Amino acid sequence: MRGAVVARVVVDVMLKPEILDPQGQAIARKLPQLGFEGVAAVRQGKRFELELDGPADEAALDEVRKIAETMLANPVIETFEVHAL
Repeated sequence: MRGAVVARVVVDVMLKPEILDPQGQAIARKLPQLGFEGVAAVRQGKRFELELDGPADEAALDEVRKIAETMLANPVIETFEVHAL
C-alpha cells in the first residue's frame, strides 16, 4: 500500500537589495580576517520548508505564496521565492 503524497516546498526570503543588511556586512568584513578572500558582499536571508498534504501543484504553490506574503516575509523590505523540491 502506498503512503499519502507529501510534497516539500521551500520559501527563501531575502532583504530587498536596497535595504541595508548589517548582519551580511558584518560577515563580509570578518571573512578576510578568517582567511577567506574574494567575497565581495554577503546578504543574509531566511529559509522555510513546508511539507504539504498532497502534490505541489500550481494551486498548492499559490497557497504557499499567500502564506509567504502573509506570514513568512515582510513585503515592504523583503522578497521571497517559492520552490517545490
